[in-house]
Amino acid sequence: MSNSTNETIATVGLGAGGPEVGVQGLGCMGMSWGYGPTHDEAEARATLERALELGVTLFDTADVYGFGRNEEFISPFVRAHRDRITLATKFAIERDASDPFGNMRIHNDRPYIRRAIEGSLRRLGVDHVDLYYMHRRNPEVPLEESVGAMAELVAEGKVKHLGLSEVTAKELRAAHAVHPIAAVQSEWSLFTRDVEGGGANSVAATAAELGVALVPFSPLGRGFLTGSFVQAEQELTEGDSRRLQPRFTGDNAATNAALLEPIRKIAEARGATLAQIALAWVQQRAQVHGLAVVPIPGTRTRARIEQNTGATRIELSADELAALEPIAGQVAGARYADMSLTSAGRE
Repeated sequence: MSNSTNETIATVGLGAGGPEVGVQGLGCMGMSWGYGPTHDEAEARATLERALELGVTLFDTADVYGFGRNEEFISPFVRAHRDRITLATKFAIERDASDPFGNMRIHNDRPYIRRAIEGSLRRLGVDHVDLYYMHRRNPEVPLEESVGAMAELVAEGKVKHLGLSEVTAKELRAAHAVHPIAAVQSEWSLFTRDVEGGGANSVAATAAELGVALVPFSPLGRGFLTGSFVQAEQELTEGDSRRLQPRFTGDNAATNAALLEPIRKIAEARGATLAQIALAWVQQRAQVHGLAVVPIPGTRTRARIEQNTGATRIELSADELAALEPIAGQVAGARYADMSLTSAGRE
């Protein structure tokens, strides 16, 4: 298949009564923070425009990405196309500017939530956010209080729809009972399948039951599934958070690079990229669970957004899916050095 196309992608609804968005979104974090310096800001801005041309309409950021700078970075694009896009941002994580990838504090209390939305609206230059996520869960704050505060923002018109990130199935169910949840965001890829754990009580099964869309972040394993890394520690630049993540360090990196061989074989046979095969897998795996899914791979270049959206037109065969099935169980290293604040850490 061609890696570049002008054909627009299909659409899907985010939850019952939620907005209709392209079946693939765009994670904007790496355009200004997290994966080392942005070498070409003009290209990153052109990538936002190209994504919209291709039918990508869900654009994802957070107040913690670059301490607000990522929201500011996408603000001109958001304001220029406000009626055509679904804007998602998040609250809850506070980091220390002197140690940006160090320990984080999690805030789920009502006063913090109200301060956070005002800051995001100001930086984004808009009067409302389409999808507002609780970025991480602080178990010390009653979930009813947090979701209740978020629901107040909906009533005030500052937020249109609510989302949660990295929650357990039990937490998703409890939150949905307070106010409808449109989307739950969690890591899901050929490397990470935590959302499927627990069978009928998994996050995936619960989201499907409740009519909640799943928005997988890092569907390309933070770039590992693109085949870009052989010796990841040596290849990652200063200021790249992946230098601290177990899957990219030591012997883990070499072990995980070897796991890409089945993906590479399928990609070569189809004339596709490794990333396209990995993204197509997420789309088809969601069908198994009866889920509406909108992966949000991040990229800084137009060429990559064209390749990524092309994945929505790939349908993997049963044999290809079977060849990819064992990968997650062989991945070396945890997603984060500290998993305590992820859904997997609270199961």
